[in-house]
Amino acid sequence: MRDKIVAGNWKMNCNREEALSLVTEISGMLQDEKNNSATVILAPPFVHIGAISHFVNGSPVKVAAQNCASEASGAYTGEVSAAMIKSVGADFVIIGHSERRNYFLESNATLAKKTELALMAHLKPIFCVGELLPEREAAMHEVTVKKQLEESLFHLSDEKFSEIIIAYEPVWAIGTGKTATPAQAQEMHLFIRNLIASKYGNAIADATSILYGGSCNELNAQELFALPDVDGGLIGGASLKSRSFVNIIKSF
Repeated sequence: MRDKIVAGNWKMNCNREEALSLVTEISGMLQDEKNNSATVILAPPFVHIGAISHFVNGSPVKVAAQNCASEASGAYTGEVSAAMIKSVGADFVIIGHSERRNYFLESNATLAKKTELALMAHLKPIFCVGELLPEREAAMHEVTVKKQLEESLFHLSDEKFSEIIIAYEPVWAIGTGKTATPAQAQEMHLFIRNLIASKYGNAIADATSILYGGSCNELNAQELFALPDVDGGLIGGASLKSRSFVNIIKSF
């Protein structure tokens, strides 16, 4: 059975006091209310990873970084390597988020390097794929996602690929006023799973968790998580509100 996962991407939000307050609230609510086996992952800004990891140590809550460098070490001022992230307690790293692709022009080749380094550091990548509005309107969404997977991940061995979590982001439905329907979400998740099966076989495809990253919230999470190929969510804004985030986790 595939892992059910809810990952909260805090993005560039929360100072230290706010971060510790938020994780305290989430942890307390989960201890009192969580009634399923879903894996919970928090992705705070780099500067809070050590503190958050220490706080949740021994609890079911896991920690992710929001990004990692495309080099292992060296003269790359301001960068943070996968090995550094692992050393302060994180177990996961988000790679290829649409904001990294769009704002920082990260290419599929760069993301392939980051993925390799993350795996070498024993981090599990949460690898993001998804199409922009012009690509969706031109019916190029499947072509776009296929290219992202093939150029960044499909060189991996069966063993390495089995460590990957996929997150599908319909970028055109995030903060645009447009909405991706549950049917559209299921269609793309199934498309991704079939692509994985064509490369790695049905057993690996059936075991790969594919998360939905298109403005999932406490109002639509239950409907989305009930879809056969949606295994959870990569949550943005709602993960900054403890009550909303815990309600999403309880939606399985």
